[in-house]
Amino acid sequence: MFRRREPVPFAFLAEADRFRSNVTPPPPDRASVGQIAGRWLLGLTIVAGLVGSLVLGMPALETDHASTGSQQSQASDGR
Repeated sequence: MFRRREPVPFAFLAEADRFRSNVTPPPPDRASVGQIAGRWLLGLTIVAGLVGSLVLGMPALETDHASTGSQQSQASDGR
């Protein structure tokens, strides 16, 4: 980390970047059954939305070879 080049009159200021607390933080609250179920439901909804958009969007992304061939044959017949 950043080191000071000039001397510091108080040693605790010089070593402040290396200070570690001896106080342990409280343990995190456990999620309730409703919160866990809500997280699963939200995750499943997002995944279902992504899968649904792929299922509905894939036909629009496909190239239609049959209509392309018929358009080319019509254009060649008209000349």
